[in-house]
Amino acid sequence: MSDPRISRRGLLAGGAVTAAGALAACAPDQAVPAAAPRPARAVPVPVSGGSAVEPFDGAHQAGIATMPQAYGVFVGLDLLPGTDREALGRMMRLLTDDARRLTQGRPALADTEPELALLPARLTVTFGFGPGLFAAAGLADRRPKTVAPLPAFTIDRLRKEWSGGDLLLQICADDALTLAHALRMVVKDARSFARVRWIQRGFRRAAGTHAAEQTQRNVMGQLDGTVNLSPGTPEFDRAVWVREGPSWLRGGTTLVLRRIRAEMETWDAVDRVAKEFTVGRRLDNGAPLTGRDEHDEADFTKLNAIGFPVISEQAHIRRAHVADPGMRILRRVYNYDEGLTPDGRADSGLLFASYQADIARQFIPVQRRLDEADLLNEWTTPIGSAVFAIPPGCSPGGWIGDTLLT
Repeated sequence: MSDPRISRRGLLAGGAVTAAGALAACAPDQAVPAAAPRPARAVPVPVSGGSAVEPFDGAHQAGIATMPQAYGVFVGLDLLPGTDREALGRMMRLLTDDARRLTQGRPALADTEPELALLPARLTVTFGFGPGLFAAAGLADRRPKTVAPLPAFTIDRLRKEWSGGDLLLQICADDALTLAHALRMVVKDARSFARVRWIQRGFRRAAGTHAAEQTQRNVMGQLDGTVNLSPGTPEFDRAVWVREGPSWLRGGTTLVLRRIRAEMETWDAVDRVAKEFTVGRRLDNGAPLTGRDEHDEADFTKLNAIGFPVISEQAHIRRAHVADPGMRILRRVYNYDEGLTPDGRADSGLLFASYQADIARQFIPVQRRLDEADLLNEWTTPIGSAVFAIPPGCSPGGWIGDTLLT
C-alpha cells in the first residue's frame, strides 16, 4: 500500500490564476433640480431578531442544542489561588444570575449600561469546568476521566495562549454589541475568583443572511457541518447528553475546543479539482463526489474508470466518517479572523467546538484517524486545544454547577 500522506506539491495543479478586470458603466449625468427637495422622513426599520430570547433554565444548558448564533466568544479562565469549593459555589451563583438576567433581556445586577441588555438577540451563556477546577476545589475524585488534556497528535502545533483553562465561558448572540456587553458583565463578576487565560472570538454568517437550517461556509469556502446531529432526535440525545458516569454530569455534555489555523496562502494555490479531491465534496453545493446534492450519502465503495476510489482513502470526509449516528460528535463551528500579518497574509481559521457524551469514545478515535492520514492536514494546523465538562442546566431557583458543588 502506498504512503497515505500526500504532499501539498502533489496536489498543486497549475499555479497561475488569470485575473480579468471589468469597467463599470457610468450613468449619465442627471439634471440638477432647481430647489433641493425637503428631506424625507426616516422610515422605521422593523426589529427582526433583536428581541428574540433563548430560554436559560432547563434540563440542559443553552448554547449546545441551540441553533448557532452569528457571533460567539469563548473565554478560558484560570482560578485564582485560594478559590476553593465554597468560593466556586459563590462564583457560580453570581455568574448564573448574570447569565439568567442577560439572556432574558434584563440587565445584570449593578449593570451600569442597562440599555445594552434590552435586546438579547438570542444570547446564550454556557459554562464549562476544565480539569484544573476539580483539583482546586478538592473534587479530583469527581472529575470525569476523559475531561483531561487530549493525547498528543502529530499535526498539533499547540500554543499555550490558546490552550487549557479551569473555567469556560461560551457566549453567543446574533448581535455583536449584545455579546460584547454580556461578556464584560460576566467576566467582571468572575474577576474576584479567576483571571482570563485566553479569549477567542468567532463568527458565522450574519443572522438573516440565509435560512437558519442552511449549512454555513467556513473561511476556506467549504460547507461546514453537512453531516451533523439534529437536536431533538434520539441520535442527538445519545451522542451528546451524558447518561452514564458521574451522576452530577448527567444531562450535561463535554466540550473539546480546537483552534485550527487555516493555511490560506497555500490553500489559495490549489486548484478546485484538488480542493474537492482533498475534502471529498464539491465546493459549490457540498455534494459528495459520488452524489449530486449536499445531503446525499457518500458512497465510499464507488470506483472511477481506472479502479481507484472516487472518494480518496485519505479524503477528509472518509477519515472523519462515523457510521453510527449515536457515536458522532456535534460540531458547532465558528470562523475566526485576526486580520492580516504585516506582510499581508491572513490570520484566520476555525474555532472547532465539538460536543459529545464521551470524549474517549467519540472524539479521540476520529481525531486519530485524521491525524494518521487526512489530506486536509496540509492546509490546517491545530494551534489550540482545551477540554471541559459542561454541567447540566438548572431550574429557575438553581444555578449552574449546583449538582457538583453542593
